[in-house]
Amino acid sequence: MSTIDPSRLTAESALNRMETGDLTSRDLIRACLDRIDAREDVVRAWAYLDPELALAQADAADERRRAGTAGPLNGVPVGIKDIVDTADQPTENGSRLCAGRRPDKDATLVALLREAGAVIMGKCVTTEFALSAPGKTRNPHDPECTPGGSSSGSAAAVADWMVPLAIGSQTGGSMLRPASFNGVYGLKPTFGTISRAGMSPLSRRLDHPGIFARTPEDLALAARVLMRRDPADKDMRGHAKLGEAEPLDTPPRFAFVRGPAWSRGEADMQGAIEDMVRNLGDMATERNLPSVFETALECHGTIMHGSAAQSLGPYYERDRAGLDPITAERVERGLAVTARDFLDALYLAETMQDALAGFFEGFDAILTPAAPGQAPRDLSRTGDASFNGYWTLMGAPAASVPLLTGADGLPIGVQVICPWGQDARLLRVCRWLADRVGEWR
Repeated sequence: MSTIDPSRLTAESALNRMETGDLTSRDLIRACLDRIDAREDVVRAWAYLDPELALAQADAADERRRAGTAGPLNGVPVGIKDIVDTADQPTENGSRLCAGRRPDKDATLVALLREAGAVIMGKCVTTEFALSAPGKTRNPHDPECTPGGSSSGSAAAVADWMVPLAIGSQTGGSMLRPASFNGVYGLKPTFGTISRAGMSPLSRRLDHPGIFARTPEDLALAARVLMRRDPADKDMRGHAKLGEAEPLDTPPRFAFVRGPAWSRGEADMQGAIEDMVRNLGDMATERNLPSVFETALECHGTIMHGSAAQSLGPYYERDRAGLDPITAERVERGLAVTARDFLDALYLAETMQDALAGFFEGFDAILTPAAPGQAPRDLSRTGDASFNGYWTLMGAPAASVPLLTGADGLPIGVQVICPWGQDARLLRVCRWLADRVGEWR
């Protein structure tokens, strides 16, 4: 048996060790539970955790491996954001209005994870209804700092070695901002490639399920399981084929984009990403987005708030006082969005998507900030999502890669964006970039 603490293993390494008999799923789950027991009082990543249920799933996974029926994630623990339904665990959407809620079936993505043999470790803390009212989670690098949101518990659990994989979601910046603040990889895949059936909706036009991990390879492991068509999600699109992307025989060609939110960035973030781009030399070229993106931030805000008023309106009307004041205020902002404003924003978003398709000609990927800077020392907010929202609006695959550090030594991610459907290439670019920047450190 290996002497390495199993909780420190990536999903890929854990699977390899289980395949060779050097590790069991029970050993892995026990190690992760021990890590949670040691750190949860500080990090507070979990909304629900049943150790005996997790261990029972691990024993079943070990039996499948002995029987030769192990799936591609057999025995690997996965944290699930608490807006995603689980039949054997509560799903409370981070809201006291949903306290004690017990779904009667799994969300599609949970069912796919179970089919692949994953251990559904527990439910990770979310902001209320995946909007912006903070939960209890703290940043594992500095508990006085926010972990970001809305997928706060999912990102923090992966960053603190509690699980190698976790599921989150992004409507504004809820995957990539927490990934940046917590120093892990976050993947927001191409819109419509992971089913949202059984996930609490915020915006049909913007909601993206996503994945947190500590390596691009682990992101790919989970994405291969989850990127499956599902008729229950009416917005499923053409699917990326993660096993069919050509290898990077030549260095990628990057467009460095400051974007409309650049002025909101902190000086240490701006300097760090500019230094990285300079070190890339001829492989990176600074480019401005087409002029139609000048109102991208406002366009995303109109669609997001208008959608929130529709999806959360019933809760607001039934019990406004039961909502966090931040949630109620954002619903009220959405109620002020007119139908004309909403439709105009949808049309403008399509125009921006067309412009972005042309912008990608000549480049493999875009490099841009994943967050304004390192995690703020403000637990009453989850941070500024302005560097993510308009890319979410585009629906193109995006990832946060933990490449930089801020003035206090806290992590800062770089956002990498590829054309629609090129999720596999995105993950290869992330690996190339991490290796290249790692050479300079």
